[in-house]
Amino acid sequence: MSRFRLFARTALITALMVSGAHAQEAATIEVLERQIVSAAHLYGPAAPPRAATHELKLTLVYFSDSGWPREAILEATRSAAVILGQCGVALQEAQLVLIKAPERYQYFFTPVARELARTLRLSKPTVYFVTDTRQQPAFDAEAIGRANSATRPELADTVWIMRATRDLTLALAHELVHVLMDSGEHVEEPGNLMREDTAPENTRLSAAQCARLRDTGIAHGLLRPLN
Repeated sequence: MSRFRLFARTALITALMVSGAHAQEAATIEVLERQIVSAAHLYGPAAPPRAATHELKLTLVYFSDSGWPREAILEATRSAAVILGQCGVALQEAQLVLIKAPERYQYFFTPVARELARTLRLSKPTVYFVTDTRQQPAFDAEAIGRANSATRPELADTVWIMRATRDLTLALAHELVHVLMDSGEHVEEPGNLMREDTAPENTRLSAAQCARLRDTGIAHGLLRPLN
């Protein structure tokens, strides 16, 4: 056997072994619990916006041993929904998905995240609450829309939130708007939610931003008009 053929055969065997190992590990991703959280439970005393024109369903994913408290996730989702209400968007329900998986899946890194999303096949938009990121540059939260997912289609319409994220509610609302608008653009307008840095005073969305959010959200099947 030639040296080239031996090398090619060895490389193929190695690739198959790695692929098999990843497939076996993916098979260990286990959904421990699925819970539908209703709008009444999410909004509580703060009722959904009366003037809502569109409804949104979210899928929220967290890991059994990542340290994310369930109530913190629901509280952030509840408050983010109130912010989106200014655009006439009401959260109809959230599917809370608790999973158990090897530790590497708890760190956002594109190849691993693709495996996770491909294995779970969850409804979108999907928000993953993970331990940290291994991407460079590293961000506390990351949104992936249709426009920036051509090479990673499994991740389209997903948001990834790290444990170190500050201003969790605002970060979640901010990243959801990126996904619903399918845009990574930021603005300089004072008080606007889509300024590059989150801050407690940055909660507003303009009429133009809301219109784009609704139109694109409908076009991508992420929002449903109520009338």
